[in-house]
Amino acid sequence: MNEPVGSLELSGIKKFKSGKVREIFDLGENFLIVATDRISAFDFILPTLIPDKGKVLNKISVFWFKKTEDIIENHFITDNPAAYPEILKPFKQILHGRSMLVKKAEPIEVECVVRGYIMGSAWEEYKNRGTIAGIKFKNLQKGDRLPEPIFTPATKSHSGHDENISYEQMKQIVPAEDAEFIRGKSLELYNYAHNYALKKGIIIADTKFEFGRVNNKIILIDEIFTPDSSRFLDRAQYEKEKKLISFDKQFVRDYLLSTDWDKNSPPPALPRDIVEKTRMRYQEALKRLSES
Repeated sequence: MNEPVGSLELSGIKKFKSGKVREIFDLGENFLIVATDRISAFDFILPTLIPDKGKVLNKISVFWFKKTEDIIENHFITDNPAAYPEILKPFKQILHGRSMLVKKAEPIEVECVVRGYIMGSAWEEYKNRGTIAGIKFKNLQKGDRLPEPIFTPATKSHSGHDENISYEQMKQIVPAEDAEFIRGKSLELYNYAHNYALKKGIIIADTKFEFGRVNNKIILIDEIFTPDSSRFLDRAQYEKEKKLISFDKQFVRDYLLSTDWDKNSPPPALPRDIVEKTRMRYQEALKRLSES
């Protein structure tokens, strides 16, 4: 296990943006995205790092970007530091395994969520209203598989919590033709990955995508089917007893909900055993998905 990376500055390289987990550096023609070992929950960056988490996220994204490029073009160029621009050579060691060179894209300001099972905010909405993204469903229990995957967009928020919107509302933000393309590709990506992961013992319950434009062409950007952007369930436990055993950060959310933290003040540090169990869950997700 390597020393965890919490923040990163690359001397002489302009930082374009610092997200909850990723640092994005502007290389002129392209971006360099570096995945740190930070973890967020309930819109807070937690004070505790999860060793190797950034490397797992990076490897899983690279895996899926390569596997789904026939469905839609994405922004991935390479994750090999030896192929990076010369200016990055001094940082080769820290970038190895946790970074990727990507095309610059103009982000489309909508979170594209696909749900195949009822969990998270969808379950909360259903309990209160009997709907998921405004769509009526009957007799569902937490974790149930939906009759078919549904597309439930949300507005992207850089300061607060993303707000679920309807597809009709999305078409007021994105041109109707683009919205239809994005919805279709989101569902196609989810169905492909869900069926693939199922064979590896993982259920992808839901996931979110981000899209952007390059030369007026819509491509996939950000990350894809990682334990940060998706809910991963253990298939065996789900099918045997419908236990919702996760390989994602839901484990951390559940721990925080068991504390007296009010979700408004700075979050508490994570105990060592929670850190290690979280790290092991992320590593298990990578192992299952990538093993031949």
